Amino acid sequence: MKTKLCFLFSIIAIAFILYSCNTSSPNTPAADSTLATNTDSYGGYASQAQWGEHIVTIAGCNDCHTPKKMTTQGPVLDTTLTLSGSPTPAMLALITPDQVAKGMAATLDLTAWNGPWGKSYAANITSDSTGIGNWTEQQFIYCLRNGIYKGIANSRPLMPPMPWQGFAKMTDGELKAVFAYLKTTKAVHNIVPEYEPPTMVKN
Repeated sequence: MKTKLCFLFSIIAIAFILYSCNTSSPNTPAADSTLATNTDSYGGYASQAQWGEHIVTIAGCNDCHTPKKMTTQGPVLDTTLTLSGSPTPAMLALITPDQVAKGMAATLDLTAWNGPWGKSYAANITSDSTGIGNWTEQQFIYCLRNGIYKGIANSRPLMPPMPWQGFAKMTDGELKAVFAYLKTTKAVHNIVPEYEPPTMVKN
């Protein structure tokens, strides 16, 4: 009888060990593999928004869309206005038509420009309603893929110096990541001045 009981307990113990080995826990390689797959889909980042922030940084979006403060070391980003575009009113330099034809002038905060195409102002791309707060992902992608203002069909083209032709080469995943990040940015209420074509430029 004792021999039979010992044999039975041995069978139960072996079954329990086998069950435990086949049950995945949060620290098992299977879970690690899932995490690796997720981070790979976000360019190595933990989330889509973090990947988007990385892309915005290396693509130089702050160079135009964030106002600058002048320091003894030159212009630096005004982080209280990150990605909020050209402030109103924009103090564009007054230059003659001859000077415009030869190049362009910019405001000291480097968010507005006066050139042969007219006067252009960096857009507010924060999550505020005056930025892209009300945009859809599809609208955002259409805007950068086609260089169309606000991603609205039949709208005007995006004006220089916006380098949309380069951004149009981004993958859908990259553009979606950028949009996801911009939707998380601090909302800055700023109504950017309207573009002025050359016929309206008065110098």
